Amino acid sequence: MTDIAQPDRCIVCTTCTVMCPVAKNCLDFLGPRMIGPAHQRFRLLGMGEDESLHYCSNCKNCDISCPCDVPVSTFIMRARAEASREKPPKFRDWILAHGELLACWLRFIPAVFKNFGMGFAPVRLLLHALGIARQAPLPAFAAQTFRRKFKSLSQPQNLPRQVVLFPGCFVDIYEPESGLDIVAVLNRAGYEAITPEGFVCCGLPLVANGFWQNARQNARRNLEELARWTDRGLPVLTACPSCALMFGKDYAEYFPDLLPRNLSPVLVDVCEFLTGCMERGELSAPDVAPGAATTGDDHILYHAPCHLRALGAGLPGLELLRLIPGLRAEYADSGCCGISGSYGFKKDKYAIGMRVGSALFSAMRQSDAKLCASECGTCRVQMRHGGGKQTLHPVSILRRWLDGK
Repeated sequence: MTDIAQPDRCIVCTTCTVMCPVAKNCLDFLGPRMIGPAHQRFRLLGMGEDESLHYCSNCKNCDISCPCDVPVSTFIMRARAEASREKPPKFRDWILAHGELLACWLRFIPAVFKNFGMGFAPVRLLLHALGIARQAPLPAFAAQTFRRKFKSLSQPQNLPRQVVLFPGCFVDIYEPESGLDIVAVLNRAGYEAITPEGFVCCGLPLVANGFWQNARQNARRNLEELARWTDRGLPVLTACPSCALMFGKDYAEYFPDLLPRNLSPVLVDVCEFLTGCMERGELSAPDVAPGAATTGDDHILYHAPCHLRALGAGLPGLELLRLIPGLRAEYADSGCCGISGSYGFKKDKYAIGMRVGSALFSAMRQSDAKLCASECGTCRVQMRHGGGKQTLHPVSILRRWLDGK
């Protein structure tokens, strides 16, 4: 692994530990400062790993809060990768890390049978025995993946501009409707969407579960594919903040040797892109939003994913919602939802994740909003599970208003 900044940049202010949602809700976790830069000194001396390393959810709140720009989460993820070399991850971790591969292997089994099996009590007990919590809200497989639906999608002819869409695993496997909503809104703004087959999972689930080499292989493929489109001058959009963070920040910290000097591996947030479209007049919302027909009211509660905040690019999803006439978009501002990708699905982490997300769940229940929004797919799963309300991608809500539904 290529060297990164030395741990002595840490000034021991403990801000990261104060802001760490896991440290607040799990007494067995020493916190990001101790497991990250503090213990890194021992790692450099070849000493043993701390047992609480596995409690980190990789939510990046430590990176967000650090006043000295110390890559705290990178120390931790690299340490997890090294630990995985000595002690391979559990089969449970392999399952949760390789969602895209599993979906490929299971593609010939109809979704109705896969979902029945995933909900069948004996199967859930088996998964629980393997380490996947039986209470966890595992997302249902879509009848067809987004990529498959996209191939048969008829976009308007002679659109003046093109963009590339990186859908991400969640939209592709579990929620293709969100991807189709994005394509429809892009078409309405005058853009033809392209979804290349060359892109694969960004690798974040692989890194978080200790499969560093698999993540590196994915990063290499994605960077090669990204260069092919950026060389043509086309923006590459994503609906998922975690994918954007992996490309824009983590690849440089995890695999800097893979980055060509002339390539800035940036995925553009689709909400930010569409906000620009609305501001330029390429996309116009209706003068009167028919909110009652869509949600029962015009109030939306918005949750900002941790990985979106780690990008440091503001809250484009909230800004986009607030551009819709007649819609009142409220910022939940309640911290992490607790799912952190695959973290909250694990048997030994499920209760921690639910405690972490309790403030958000309470905000959802207390709000009079009947519909919630968030850019992150697993955040939406967790919000439905813990908060009990329908939760959509901001662009899906925008499409409803544009279509007058």
